[in-house]
Amino acid sequence: MLLLATAFAGFGLTQTASADLARDELARLETCLERIETNPEAAYEDGLAWLGQGSRPPARQCVALALIALGQPEAGAAELEDLANAPDAGSLEQRALYLAQSGNAWMAAGLPRAAETTLTNAVKLSPNDSELHADRAAAYLALERWEEALGDLDYSLSIQPSNADALAMRARAYLQLERYDDALNDVDEARLQRPEDIELLVLRGDIREARRVGER
Repeated sequence: MLLLATAFAGFGLTQTASADLARDELARLETCLERIETNPEAAYEDGLAWLGQGSRPPARQCVALALIALGQPEAGAAELEDLANAPDAGSLEQRALYLAQSGNAWMAAGLPRAAETTLTNAVKLSPNDSELHADRAAAYLALERWEEALGDLDYSLSIQPSNADALAMRARAYLQLERYDDALNDVDEARLQRPEDIELLVLRGDIREARRVGER
């Protein structure tokens, strides 16, 4: 669900790249991410200059994430997807990260079908990643594919049982499947993590009203 915080996790270089280059590029990518948070336009310009020095994966990632921050999620998503499929993209972990960021950007662009396709490819590369399953579940919910969302959320919560976001999404899936008791259990568990979350209170009210109507 995070586009920036883990952007340079698992960053890989080819075997011929030096350790100094690896350190320099990691530091430059981290600087880019910090600048995206405060001045995405400047980060984008820096990324373009970096690209001019060689189209290395971290430079392309910097530009793509800056585009997303600048309100161009479709362009950023496409760049990240292309990067994940590039010959020099790095390890499977790094490719999965690019795809995860791309999938979340497709969601931000209001294109859940593209997000589901991209996140499914990410899950294939990193099948045990609970966050990836939760991200794909969000796309399934947007596509009204309730059972598939439920499967991903069951897996995600088996690893992170206190994840309030995943609990809230599963509650929504249960609501659509008319499993009202299960939905209430999940939303109440989510509220233990975030007791002041208004959206959870609204969701709880929706579930209780749906159950009341269903019992008539």
